[in-house]
Amino acid sequence: MISNQKQNWKIKIHEVIYEADTPSGKLFDILLLIFILVSILLVMLESVVSIDEEYHELLYIGEWVVTILFSIEYILRIISVKKPFKYIFSSFGIIDFLSTIPMYLSFLFVGSQALVTLRALRLLRVFRILKLARYLGASNHLKASLVASRVKIMVFLFAVMISSVIFGTIMYLVEGEASGFDNIPKSVYWCVVTLTTVGFGDIAPQTPLGQFITTFIMILGYGIIAVPTGIVSAEYVRAGRKTDLGTDATENEAIEAHAYKDSNKPSDNIKLHLNSQHCSNCHASDHRDNADFCYNCGNQLHH
Repeated sequence: MISNQKQNWKIKIHEVIYEADTPSGKLFDILLLIFILVSILLVMLESVVSIDEEYHELLYIGEWVVTILFSIEYILRIISVKKPFKYIFSSFGIIDFLSTIPMYLSFLFVGSQALVTLRALRLLRVFRILKLARYLGASNHLKASLVASRVKIMVFLFAVMISSVIFGTIMYLVEGEASGFDNIPKSVYWCVVTLTTVGFGDIAPQTPLGQFITTFIMILGYGIIAVPTGIVSAEYVRAGRKTDLGTDATENEAIEAHAYKDSNKPSDNIKLHLNSQHCSNCHASDHRDNADFCYNCGNQLHH
C-alpha cells in the first residue's frame, strides 16, 4: 500500500514537471519560464552599479529565492524518473545543473553568481511548451550540413590564413612602422580585420600602393564571406533532399519506407498528432496522442 502511494506520488510529480499537455504541467512550465526570466533580470540589474548600491540586499535575496526553487525542482526531476542518471547527463539535465550551482559557488569564488545568466539556456524549454519540437528537424539538417562541409571549410580557412600572412607581410614591407604596421603579426591582424570587412580603423595604409592593395583585399573579403555560405547552403539543400526523398527513391516511396521501418516512432514525413509526454524510463518525448507505450523503450505511459 505504501509502495503504491509512493509510486503514485512520483507519477504525479513526473506529470507536473515533464508533461506540458496537462493543465498542471503547462502551468508549471509557464511559471518556470517566468522565474528564469526574473532570475536573469535580477543579475542584469545587479550589474548596474547605481541600482545595486540601492537595492543590493533585495536583489541578493531574490537570487537566492530563485536558486532554492530551482534546486528543489532539480531534485524533484531526479527522483521522479526511473533512471536518474539518464536525466542528469542529458542536455537539459546538464543545463539545469549549471543554472543552479553558480550561487552556491559564490561561497567559494567571489563573483561567480554572475554565471546564473546560464539560466537563459533553460528558455529552450519553450519549444516543448509551445509544441515546436517537431520543427527542430531543420536544425538537424543544419548540423548535418556543417559536418558534411567541414573538410571544404577547413581547406578554405587554411587558404584564408595563408593569404592573410602573405598580404600582411606585403603591407608590412610597403607601409612600414610609419603607418602603424610595426611588425608582421600586427600587419596580419590588420589583414584579417580588413578581409572580414570589419575595419576597426586603428591601422590604415598611407601610401598609394598600400591603399591599392587594401582595395584589392577588401573586394576579396566580400568573396571570402560568400564562399563558406555557399558551401554550407549547398550541403543544407542536399541534406534536406535526402531526408525528404531518400537516397535513390521517390518522395512517396521514401515516406512509405520510413513508415514501414518504424511504424511506432513519429516520422517527420507523416503528419501525426503528437504531444509532449515524456517517458519516465528513457525520457523520450513527442509520443502520439493516446499512445499507451513509449515508442523508444516500450515502457507504459501514464495518462
